[in-house]
Amino acid sequence: MEVIDKPDPELSLFLPVLDEEENLRPMHAKIQSALAALGKSAEVIYVDDGSTDRSLEILKDLAASDDRVRVISLRRNYGQTAAMSAGIDAATGEILIPMDADLQNDPADISRLLDKLNEGYDVVSGWRKNRQDKLVSRKIPSQIANRIISWIGGVHLHDYGCSLKAYRRDVIQDVRLYGEMHRFIPIYASWAGARVAEIPVDHHARTMGKSKYGISRTIKVIFDLMTIKFMASYQTKPIYVFGTFGMLAFAASILAGLYAVFMKAANLIGLPQFHADFVETPLPVLSIVMFAISIQFFLMGLLAELLVRTYHESQDKAIYAVREKIGF
Repeated sequence: MEVIDKPDPELSLFLPVLDEEENLRPMHAKIQSALAALGKSAEVIYVDDGSTDRSLEILKDLAASDDRVRVISLRRNYGQTAAMSAGIDAATGEILIPMDADLQNDPADISRLLDKLNEGYDVVSGWRKNRQDKLVSRKIPSQIANRIISWIGGVHLHDYGCSLKAYRRDVIQDVRLYGEMHRFIPIYASWAGARVAEIPVDHHARTMGKSKYGISRTIKVIFDLMTIKFMASYQTKPIYVFGTFGMLAFAASILAGLYAVFMKAANLIGLPQFHADFVETPLPVLSIVMFAISIQFFLMGLLAELLVRTYHESQDKAIYAVREKIGF
């Protein structure tokens, strides 16, 4: 029997799912309406990130009733970044569109994202201008985080946290995601030379299910920002940052040692008020400790150089494990 390969779709939508049983069917109905209005070929990839409710069962029903649906079930809950990475790896379309499965993103906005892409952009990010979330626990921390991310990353967006975005395949297919870094994909793309734009999109209040995010996530974002800044400035030359701290520690060691010698010899040069033996001042110990720390920094820098080379030469290990694939 001859097997006929289907052409790759024009669009790949992928949605991380975690305990969203109430929202999946109405969300998919909205996606179907949006795709029908677009008139483009598409696949819809749902990545079940270890749901404990009936989400996977519902996704299997959707895959059975809609041949555009693909379902990836992860073995456990890896987090949104890993789920999005699984969606990116599985997508075959020319345009990749991530979005949330909780009905807060509106699939009707996809057409506007595509229109902006057609103006010559490679990445179009959604901006929840009228965000329907709690002011203190969600909106204010998000505004502060977005300003800091824009300043550090060099890509000025109002809303890094909005999942609804559109990417051309060639600017995202080689991106490797870790931690909570899915929100920083526009920065990675910009580093690769992509043109990035932002447009306002609709945002709806959650009516069913429970939000998975809280203010504690801000701490993770801060740590990821430190990583982003390091990667932006020293990703290929970590010896620069470690070497700088090593030189500072070495300079402190030399200064402490010289001052200790000066105090020891103060009587001989006619400055008895500064005299102190080595055992009477902590400077000799400080000099030795700072010298040891400087050597550690230099060696850590060399080790980081080796790790960077290993990272760039072997990046094929995935950060997730797939339990099963349906509809592929």
